[in-house]
Amino acid sequence: MPRTVVVYHSGYGHTQRIAHAVAEGADATLLAIDAEGNLPAGGWELLAAADAIVFGSPTYMGNVSWQFKKFADASSKVWFAQGWKDKLAAGFTSSAGMNGDKLHTLDALFTLAMQHSMLWVSQGLMPANTKAARRNDVNYLVSYSGLMAQTPSDASADDCLPGDLETARLFGARVAQMAARLAPQA
Repeated sequence: MPRTVVVYHSGYGHTQRIAHAVAEGADATLLAIDAEGNLPAGGWELLAAADAIVFGSPTYMGNVSWQFKKFADASSKVWFAQGWKDKLAAGFTSSAGMNGDKLHTLDALFTLAMQHSMLWVSQGLMPANTKAARRNDVNYLVSYSGLMAQTPSDASADDCLPGDLETARLFGARVAQMAARLAPQA
């Protein structure tokens, strides 16, 4: 079975909650970037052994958090050796605003993956964009390039919306499905 790792930074717990849902859907290992922008011991080795890497960051000021950016910059050693070439990649973000320039964060995650010569997995879900749509519908924020989630700024991580959590689980399942399709056959 292909190995998937969800590597993420979360400042207040909302992105962590989304990361857990993605990992649940993908049957993935979670790898948290700490408050100083570092991976735990063995983190780089875990990423090296992965078949798919899902990147996650909150959207702060229209981009990834500085902690995630530190991790991304530190991956330049892996980039130089093309250590993640042809691995699957995907990305997600969460912020307080319904938009909040989350697409810019997803673009940053996509660009990181492209720099590493990875293969990007889109969300693969139809949008909830009809008059009958409700906020807890799957893909209510209508993202195609990756997962977007939203929780009000005065809400705790426990208040992440069920529709966003289900979207995250389905997104993780899609990454796992794509990894299985691309895995070498025995």
